[in-house]
Amino acid sequence: MNNHKQECSGWINDIQYQQQQDGSALFPNPFLLYQRLGGATSLVLNLGGLASEASQNPPVFMGKWPNTSFSYRFLTLTVLSYISFTFVLSQLSRPSLSRPLFKSITAVDNIFLLTLSFTMALGCLASNFSQVPNFKNLVCFPRGTSPSGPLFFWAYIFYLSKIVEFIDTLLIILSGSMKRLSFIHVYHHSMVVIMCYICLESAQSSVPMVLVTNCVVHVVMYTYYLLCTLGMHPKWKKIVTDFQLVQFRLSFLIMAVVVFYHFTASGCSGILSWCFNGAFIVSLLYLFSTFMPRVTPPMPTSSRSDSVQAHESGIES
Repeated sequence: MNNHKQECSGWINDIQYQQQQDGSALFPNPFLLYQRLGGATSLVLNLGGLASEASQNPPVFMGKWPNTSFSYRFLTLTVLSYISFTFVLSQLSRPSLSRPLFKSITAVDNIFLLTLSFTMALGCLASNFSQVPNFKNLVCFPRGTSPSGPLFFWAYIFYLSKIVEFIDTLLIILSGSMKRLSFIHVYHHSMVVIMCYICLESAQSSVPMVLVTNCVVHVVMYTYYLLCTLGMHPKWKKIVTDFQLVQFRLSFLIMAVVVFYHFTASGCSGILSWCFNGAFIVSLLYLFSTFMPRVTPPMPTSSRSDSVQAHESGIES
């Protein structure tokens, strides 16, 4: 335990030194985080000590959202590149991967996203307990709240994780299951990245609750996907779908609570991005109800892209 604490202290000292050199307090570099903790496994092992250090040394994490103009360009380029590459790759003849190789790639991806989701869930919970004084502040940030501090550090990592999840689309293409590469799938992945950026930029009030619920659901999902990839085929697939539906309903409940506090108190931060979230969820419901009844759900296989229909159709966010 002492070794873990020393590693975390060394990591925090590196972040402080980097901030002093830059003359600003940016978010800790995720690549430095990964390098210093020796990868995703070490990150999980040291998270308890890291959360303790964060509560004792809050200025370390009091970073600002990266330069806005660069972030807009990065977001635009990322989403347009994703859509363009998806269209091009779906039209080209693709070399077929051997089944063992494809399963290995899928398993590595599942392990990485499972570890990342678990780490974000614990980080968000620790940040909520240490930074949010009461329930109202958990769902309604005061007007003018700045997207800084431990919670928004994890929100930033969460935003980047949605870009990593573009690999879902690549796996579908590599598997040859082109019928699953639907408009809803591409629309969902593209818009979720945009939604996460807008929520982060505007310090959206629902961030604390949404991050925790989403990350917890993803831990369950990627555990199931990994077991399927390894050929185990667990019998609790329905639980995964139920978790997704519960998360979806919780999203509506959280949004309703945000509106309640916004109009009965002095207002909540990020109400315009709340409107964007609402429009996005309504559009997903419309697309799902319009197109999904025409599709016969396929039998599950060992590929993650064939595991849970709700996830690939776009209902899960």
